[in-house]
Amino acid sequence: MRHRLGLHPIAILCEGAGAGVVATLAMTAVTVGAQAAGLLSRQPPARITAAFLDALGVRQRPDILQRALTTALHLGFGASVGAVFGLLHRSLRPPLAPALQGAIYGVLVWAASYAGWIPALGILPPPTRDRPGRPITMVLAHAVYGVTLGMIVGRRARRPVANFGAVPGKGTWLDAGICNRAR
Repeated sequence: MRHRLGLHPIAILCEGAGAGVVATLAMTAVTVGAQAAGLLSRQPPARITAAFLDALGVRQRPDILQRALTTALHLGFGASVGAVFGLLHRSLRPPLAPALQGAIYGVLVWAASYAGWIPALGILPPPTRDRPGRPITMVLAHAVYGVTLGMIVGRRARRPVANFGAVPGKGTWLDAGICNRAR
């Protein structure tokens, strides 16, 4: 069923979530490179997960479990934020290139997180009191997240729904499950 937005809102959320996962992987490549260059010590998602587990009282935890949970939470957060972007992109239709929309959105996500809830919870210091290199690295990483997200969501919004990147009769991984049924 088509809606005012061109697709069912659940399908739009699913597309944005899938794009958010891919964008999170691109962002992670930036942070891993920054860590190798000495700009980051421990990856911020690992610090956030450790704080989360500490708050739950989980003191004894295997490293493999914490790393798996860090990956799942980071990809889940990226997917959630990507889903919101997908809906905003289709609803508002701002007169900017999707990559630029995404870059702005990614930096806003950084600001809300690294200058907002993360220091408010005492996980990391605010950017003004953080160690040199981390704030600019994280802004750049979130801009990469946003550009990647904007490019994927923008491309999907311009393509005909039925055949985007599909092999006849097969579809794509973004066309699976609830996303496909909501079209």
